[in-house]
Amino acid sequence: MSRSPLDPLVHRIRVRRPWRLAAEATALLVAAAVAFPLYWMVLSAFKPAGEIQSTEARPWTLAPSLDSFRRVFEQQEFGRYFLNSLFVAGTVVVASALIAFLAATAVTRFRFRFRTTLLVMFLVAQMVPIEALTIPLFFLMRDFGQLNTLGALIFPHIAFSLPFAIWMLRGFVRAVPEALEEAAYIDGASRTRFLWQILFPLVFPGLVATSVFSFISTWNDFLFAKSFIISDTSQSTLPMALLVFFKPDENDWGGIMAASTVMTVPVLVFFVLVQRRLVSGLGGAVKD
Repeated sequence: MSRSPLDPLVHRIRVRRPWRLAAEATALLVAAAVAFPLYWMVLSAFKPAGEIQSTEARPWTLAPSLDSFRRVFEQQEFGRYFLNSLFVAGTVVVASALIAFLAATAVTRFRFRFRTTLLVMFLVAQMVPIEALTIPLFFLMRDFGQLNTLGALIFPHIAFSLPFAIWMLRGFVRAVPEALEEAAYIDGASRTRFLWQILFPLVFPGLVATSVFSFISTWNDFLFAKSFIISDTSQSTLPMALLVFFKPDENDWGGIMAASTVMTVPVLVFFVLVQRRLVSGLGGAVKD
C-alpha cells in the first residue's frame, strides 16, 4: 500500500493537538484566576448589604442593588477626587511621554560623553523600590513647598515613569533608518521638523504603550497620595476616597467595592481607546 505524502503532516498535527489543547486550557485557567477578583469586586458592588455580610458567600446575586454606588456618589468630595486623579494622571502621561521621546532620541541618535553611564543609571533607577524613596521624597517635597499640592504627586510619578519609557522608546527610535533622516535633511527639512513631523508619528505606538503603564501606575497610586497629601483633603486623589468607607466599628464593603469599580472604569476606557496602538507598540518592542 502506497503511503500518502500527507500522512506525516497529519500524524504531526495529531501529536501536537493535545499539547495545544493543554496550553489553551492552561491559558483559560490563568485568565479565569486573574479575572475572578475583578468579577467578585463588581459582584460585591451590586450585592445588597445583607448578602455582603452573609457568612455564605455566593458567586451570584438574585437581587442586584445600586445602593453601594449611591453611597459612593453621595460623598461630597468624590467628584473632586476623581477630577484630581484625572488631572494628575493626564499630566504625568503627557509630560513623561514628551520627555521620554526627546531623551530616547538624544541617547539613540547622538554620541556624547557618559551616554552609557546615563543609560545604566536609568536601569538602576528602576531597581530601587518606591517605598525606599518615599521618606526622602517627602522631605524633598517639603523643602520645595509642594506638600498638600497635586505637584507632590505629579513630579515623583514623572520621575518614576521616565526610566522605563526611555528604555522602551530607544528601540523604536533605533528602528527608524538613519537614511530616512538624511533624506529629510536633503529635502530641506530641519532637525525640528524631522523630529516632530517624521520621527514622532513613527514612534507614536511606543509612546502609547509607555503611556498605558504610566497612566495605570499614577491612577492607582495610594502611597504618594497618603504620604504627601497630609491636611488638605481637597488635593486628594481617587484612591483616598476608599478610606471614607473604612470605619472603626464596621467597614462598608459594599461602598469599598463600588468605589473600586468606579476607579476601574477610566482605566478600562483608556485601554480600549489605545488598544490597537498598544498592541502594535508592544509588538515593536518585542521585535527590537
